[in-house]
Amino acid sequence: MKDPYETLGVNSSATDKEIKEAFKKLARKFHPDLHPNEKAAEEKFKDISAANDLLKDKEKRRRFDAGEIDASGAERPQERFYRDFANGPAYASHAAQDGFASNGDLEEFLTRAFAGGGRRSHDTFRARGQDVSYVLPVGFLQAANGAVRSITLSEGKTLQVTIPEGAEDRQMLRLKGQGNPGFGGGLAGDAYVELHIEPHPFFMRKDDNIHVEVPVTLKEAVLGARIELPTINGPVTMTIPKGSNTGKTLRLRDKGIRNRKTGQRGHQLVTLKVVLPPVMEPELVAFLETWQPKNPDNPRKEMLP
Repeated sequence: MKDPYETLGVNSSATDKEIKEAFKKLARKFHPDLHPNEKAAEEKFKDISAANDLLKDKEKRRRFDAGEIDASGAERPQERFYRDFANGPAYASHAAQDGFASNGDLEEFLTRAFAGGGRRSHDTFRARGQDVSYVLPVGFLQAANGAVRSITLSEGKTLQVTIPEGAEDRQMLRLKGQGNPGFGGGLAGDAYVELHIEPHPFFMRKDDNIHVEVPVTLKEAVLGARIELPTINGPVTMTIPKGSNTGKTLRLRDKGIRNRKTGQRGHQLVTLKVVLPPVMEPELVAFLETWQPKNPDNPRKEMLP
C-alpha cells in the first residue's frame, strides 16, 4: 500500500488537525457518490480512507512511524512471514515454521520419527493449515445495508465475502477453511477478514442511529416546507415545521441501522442548519433594513457576562 502521508498529501510531522482537514478535502473530491461508475475515483477514495484510518489513530500512527506496522496496519514481521510462504507449495509453510530448510528435510524427519516399529508412517501425519488475515475496506452504505465483496488472495484465488447488514467498523469475519492448506490431508486453516468501514461525507453512525446535518433555506425554516433528503435506503420526504432554527433535530423513525440481535431498526436523526443564499437578494436586504422585530432578542446573551 502507498505511504499514508503521501496519499493524504501531508508530511510526517503534520498535526491531527492538518490530517483531518486533508482527508475531508480529498473525501469530498473523490467520494464514489459524486463519481458514480468511476473506478479510479472509487480506488482513490479507498486509499485516502485507509490512510486516514491509520493516521487518525494515535497508536497506529506511532507504530507506523516506528516501522512496527505497514501502511495497511499489518505487523511487519507477520507480513514478511506470509509473503515468504504464501506463494510456495502447499506444505512449505509447515516446513519453514517448524525450522526445516525444505519439505524434503521435513519429510525425512517424519519418516524417522514415525516409521519405527512398523506401527505408523509419516503418511499418517496430518497438520491443520495456518490461518490468514486480511483487511477489507467497506463503503459506509455497503456496511449499513449489507453487500457481497470479493477479495483476491496472493496466489490469485478469489473469495466472496458477505458483508452483513449493519456491519461495524473493525468487525471480524471468519471464512472457515479458506486459509492455508493443511499438511498430509489435514484441514485447511481459516481466513479472518477485518472490516474497515469508510467514512461517509454526511452520514454518521452512533449505535443503531444515523445522524445527518441537513441545510435548509431561510424561507423553508421560517414558513415550513416539505423537503427531500437522503437516508441510507434512498431519498425520502420530510416536513420542516414553521419557525425551525439551526440545531433543531427531527426524527425519521426506522430509517437507521437494523440491529443484528433484535431485528429492530434505529432511527435517522436530522439536524437542521439554516443557510443564507450564496447571493443575497436585494428585496431581502431591503426588508431586513427596515424591519423592527416586535420581540427583539440577543441570541448571544448566554455567552456574555
